[in-house]
Amino acid sequence: MAFLIEPTSISAELEMTSLSRYWQWRTSNRKNHVSLATRLLLVPGLLVFLLGSVYGQPSPSATEYQIKAAFLFNFVKFVEWPSDSFPSESAPLQICVLGQNPLGQELENLTRGKTVSGRALEINHVSSLLRAKTCQLLFVSSSERRRTQEILAAMDGTSVLTVGDEEGFARRGGVINFLFENDRVRFEINVDAATRARLKISAKLLALAKLVVRTGDAGGN
Repeated sequence: MAFLIEPTSISAELEMTSLSRYWQWRTSNRKNHVSLATRLLLVPGLLVFLLGSVYGQPSPSATEYQIKAAFLFNFVKFVEWPSDSFPSESAPLQICVLGQNPLGQELENLTRGKTVSGRALEINHVSSLLRAKTCQLLFVSSSERRRTQEILAAMDGTSVLTVGDEEGFARRGGVINFLFENDRVRFEINVDAATRARLKISAKLLALAKLVVRTGDAGGN
């Protein structure tokens, strides 16, 4: 059984126009070594980054998937993986895309030269579930919707942070799922799935999400 808990103290809505301001600033300041995301994440919480910035005006050129790429980049900053999910202390943190890649080069552009918790970020497009198990974050493209349950079953027992892009992904056992509601990008988190994957998600990120609590084996519908 799955149910939604709406956040009460702060909005979970991730406004497209606010992130467009981020995108316009980022693309116009490529030579600046300190990204907007880094600056904004220095303040308490994600609210400033997710809900608005003072840099520039809304840019109509920012697409849904440019914005989602920015979120994927920031998700890894607020999740802690168990040490045994990496092959070595110096191994990179792998962000992988399974299926057709709607993100283009955006993830590569955002993460190039960046580190998280001392680990370099590596972007990979994977085609096999065996390979997907070696990733830390796995973005499951909507092109794979017909085999979502197969993919999630294969990730069971691993510490892969699964991120989906289709209705019901989190209820079926995925950890994070993007939503697109009323011209706003939002996300939901299945806290039970995160716990089973031994992932520690920051309270700051949880506070900005719709929480999907999945109990027992009856969940997912």
